[in-house]
Amino acid sequence: MRLALKEAEAAFSEGEIPVGAILVTGNDVIASSHNKKEATHDPTAHAELIVIREATIKTGNWRLTNATLYATKEPCVMCAGAMVNARLGRLVYGCKDERFGAITSRYQIAHDTALNHRIKVVSGVLENECADILKRFFVKLRTNVKDRD
Repeated sequence: MRLALKEAEAAFSEGEIPVGAILVTGNDVIASSHNKKEATHDPTAHAELIVIREATIKTGNWRLTNATLYATKEPCVMCAGAMVNARLGRLVYGCKDERFGAITSRYQIAHDTALNHRIKVVSGVLENECADILKRFFVKLRTNVKDRD
């Protein structure tokens, strides 16, 4: 999770919502990234989707059943759906997203019995650090908006 937090810090410094993700198999980091929506003008450029794409290219397999994805924030519906489609083995995330979280907060996509795959989930890892970077980002964003008014 500390590596994912480093990615989140990179996102923060680039003006992106500070979410970082790492995908590992065993002890090997297969992919790492952070949100890049603003830089790429791509609404799907979430950290989780980027690492899933990179990992499937590197492994030559769209099935990630033996992989663990570490994300600093609870994934959204789009990312959770991609994780189910990729047959992700395990998700570890830092802080909850009460508004848009699709793992435990708003929706429970990783555990939905109507879907063809369920993901093992661990939550709350470095929760305070993961929540803090998001809080700092949005305080800074609101301050910058007030300064422009």
